[in-house]
Amino acid sequence: MSLRKLLRFRKKLSPNYPVKTPKEMPKLTYDDLINAEAELGRTIFGPIPEGHQREFFEARQNVWIWHESYLDTSGAIKEITVRYEVRPAGVYKKSNVSKYKKITGDELDNFRMATKAYLNLVKTKLYC
Repeated sequence: MSLRKLLRFRKKLSPNYPVKTPKEMPKLTYDDLINAEAELGRTIFGPIPEGHQREFFEARQNVWIWHESYLDTSGAIKEITVRYEVRPAGVYKKSNVSKYKKITGDELDNFRMATKAYLNLVKTKLYC
C-alpha cells in the first residue's frame, strides 16, 4: 500500500495513539508519517549497532529507500543511501556511489521479504 493511500486512512491510527474523536486528531503531515514509518522500518533488519542510524521506508509508490550512517574508526561520518525502484521489468537499485542495477536472486528475495515485513509492520503498528 502506498503512503498516499495510507495518508487517507490516518484517522485509523493505532490505539496507542491518544486520539478519541476525529476533532481531536492532530494534523499529521507527510513528513510526520514518513518519519514514523522510517522509524518502524529500521527495526526489520535486526539490532542497530551502537553509533549507527538506519532508515527504511517507501518514499512513494514503487520507490523504496534504505539509508545507514555511522562514524568510522577515524571518526568520519560514513553514509550510504540505496534507492530501489520497482518497475514492470524488475527491481532496480542505485546507491549514492553506483548506477542503476537490476537485482536478482537472493538480493531480490531479501528485498521482497523486507518490503512485505515493512508493509505489515506499518499497517499493524501505525495505521491499524
